[in-house]
Amino acid sequence: MLEFITNINNDVNSFIWGIPALVLLIGTGLLMTILTKVFQVSKIGHWWKETVGSMFHKDVIGHSKDKGSISPFQALCTALAATIGVGNIAGVAAAICIGGPGAVFWMWVAAFFGMMTNYSENVLGMYYRRRNANGEWAGGAMYYLEDGLGSKKGCKTVGKVLAVLFSIFTLLASFGIGAMGQINKIVANIESAFTIDALANIQTPFGVSLYSVILGVILVVIAALITLGGLKRIASFAEKVVPFMVVLFVAGSLIIIGVNYDMIIPAFGSIFKTAFSPVAVAGGTVGAMIKLAMVQGFKRGVFSNEAGLGSSVMVHSNTNIKEPVKQGMWGIFEVFADTMVVCTMTALVVLTSGVYTPEANDATLVAEAFNTVFAWGNIGSKFIAIAILLFAFTTVLGWDHYGSKAWEYLFGAKSVKVYKVLHLVTIMLGAILTSSLAWDISDTFNGLMMIPNLIAVIVLSGLVMKITKNYVDRNLKGKDVKPMLTAFPEVEEEYSKEK
Repeated sequence: MLEFITNINNDVNSFIWGIPALVLLIGTGLLMTILTKVFQVSKIGHWWKETVGSMFHKDVIGHSKDKGSISPFQALCTALAATIGVGNIAGVAAAICIGGPGAVFWMWVAAFFGMMTNYSENVLGMYYRRRNANGEWAGGAMYYLEDGLGSKKGCKTVGKVLAVLFSIFTLLASFGIGAMGQINKIVANIESAFTIDALANIQTPFGVSLYSVILGVILVVIAALITLGGLKRIASFAEKVVPFMVVLFVAGSLIIIGVNYDMIIPAFGSIFKTAFSPVAVAGGTVGAMIKLAMVQGFKRGVFSNEAGLGSSVMVHSNTNIKEPVKQGMWGIFEVFADTMVVCTMTALVVLTSGVYTPEANDATLVAEAFNTVFAWGNIGSKFIAIAILLFAFTTVLGWDHYGSKAWEYLFGAKSVKVYKVLHLVTIMLGAILTSSLAWDISDTFNGLMMIPNLIAVIVLSGLVMKITKNYVDRNLKGKDVKPMLTAFPEVEEEYSKEK
């Protein structure tokens, strides 16, 4: 039975993360880039000013008094908490080991177009958000599928069905990728980097060491203290930890790259050269190697920044911002920070340190790179273990919110505490289970979220274009036109009262 499930999952996974789906993903980003007149480049000064340039503005970092919303900076940090995870370290190393250095170039391409996919998702999420039974903002792909796609002629049932499917896929992904997979990586890395033989040598009835069980309990307790407090507490934790962990990892990476400064230009050279003319190995043709580099770059890029999955929309829709485009611009910066900054740092660490070879082990590659400079006392490996702990644990917290929003859509806001408890249970399971099937299945559900979400983005692409033009006309060209802020009269009335 397990073999049958594994085979079925492998077939579905191959399709979901295969060429057709990746073409759909990149194609959607390309479409939105064209329709918004290459917004990520043509308006780079504006979106940079509205995101990074506004970091110290009170209305951006100040906490909202509204119990149902958070600040734009908190939304960014919570979204980055979910996206910056194991994929930024182990995922980038895997892409390079499987697809060669050229995979990094295709990761950048995926991120470039992914910026506008993420932008479009957030614009739609803001436009179709509404208040839930608890007075909190509720937004996400499930709502623009039901109310956006569902409003098209003959699409009401299709929109509702896809919204339900998206929510189910999100719920299941939050238990796998958003809990068990991350915790499993945390425990494995801590046990390896910070060995305690007295605990590691004691076996439990679960088939794992007492060390694993203790680590699992500690992580569950910490997660419970944060997630049971709701989005406000998750966001408050994220805004403190995420900037710290990103700066810490980038700083450590810059030291490695700085020590190997003479390898920076050759590293970039290998990225661009092997993206288009990789060395054919093991009897493979050059064309097949280019395809492998592209697939690995696109797949790992999407896996890292989640642009196109419709996940981060569920937290961006909770901000106190009213302008869909303004929150969309934070989505652009989210992809930029995740892939162009953090993933690029990982790639350069691997490629400048000299540890990469075609036969290298991707699981330990980044730790080996850090150990080339921080060799004393195995500090490099310990640094990476701590980085993975922070990256993976904050991912668990971010996905707790995504899963709770999916649960809310399916079963109502009043029963969300049930989901919270189930999510804590899967965190513990992640510490004590060793089977890879659960992770493989959750990877499939993670990818399945993409299909209904991208269908909605493509169908509603004209609306995104209109909302973007409306914003540009009002805020950059000074035209006196009525704002396009929401699809619902009751929300528009609420906005007008807050002016």
